[in-house]
Amino acid sequence: MLSEIAIIVIRGVAIGALFSIIAMSFNIVHNATRILNFAQGNIFILGGFAAYFLADNAGLPIWLAMLLLASLVIAVLVAAQGWLTLLPLRGNTSEQDSWMISTVSVSVIIAAILMLLYGPFAYSVSGPVPAFRIFGVKTPGAFILAIAAMLGWYLLLSWFLRRTFTGLAISALSQDFDAARAAGLSVRRLQLLAFGISGVIAGSAGFMVAPIISVSPDAGLRYVLNGFIAAVVGGIGNNTGALIGGPLVGVMAMLMAYKVGGAYQDLASLIVLVVILMFWPQGLFGRATARRV
Repeated sequence: MLSEIAIIVIRGVAIGALFSIIAMSFNIVHNATRILNFAQGNIFILGGFAAYFLADNAGLPIWLAMLLLASLVIAVLVAAQGWLTLLPLRGNTSEQDSWMISTVSVSVIIAAILMLLYGPFAYSVSGPVPAFRIFGVKTPGAFILAIAAMLGWYLLLSWFLRRTFTGLAISALSQDFDAARAAGLSVRRLQLLAFGISGVIAGSAGFMVAPIISVSPDAGLRYVLNGFIAAVVGGIGNNTGALIGGPLVGVMAMLMAYKVGGAYQDLASLIVLVVILMFWPQGLFGRATARRV
């Protein structure tokens, strides 16, 4: 019994770490723009495809170099997506909804291009971290990378947003766009930077954990759904909430898969979402905000 609990918790936290990372990539864009980039799931999968084509079976030095290269390229692509998304939004993005159509459209386009180029197949990827055993059960080493990436990005984002001028400027955007402009901040440039950072977060994570995810064109939907649920459970815009919400959703999904079947994992995520919102409508760490009318 103890071994079963340990396996469920460790695997659940590792899978939940992926949802947490995607939630953090949601948060930095949302705080800077009031936009939820629903293309994050397929951006995450792009990182997995980059690992397959650039660093599969590669040694650690080459793997690290390819990780950096892929992250930078994906960051540029996501910043370009951000520019296209923000282009028609001349005023307050919170009062316009075209961003929802554009971000979903980008997600569909990415999936369609991958489908046309590589077909509806799931590719397997090997990683630099060897597998290990938990109570005799073989566990991929990428699970450790997933948890390390979650903690690493949380700490790095916390430092960046609180200790650097650019990070503080991005955080200021979450309070008031007009006040930020009045203070002399280049709002659009900071927003594009936030999009680029979200691309680095999601792309690098997809690259690192490619051995334990489904690297296929249609896999992005599951990750964006669970990442969004993790963000809402923790409180949209709050990375501490994402740090807790992701593993919570992951453990519940793994428990459901272990006890009922893998087909019901997403159901478990939705149950967690409904229960949390019944008692904490703003999420575990969210704050109620007043809307100006």
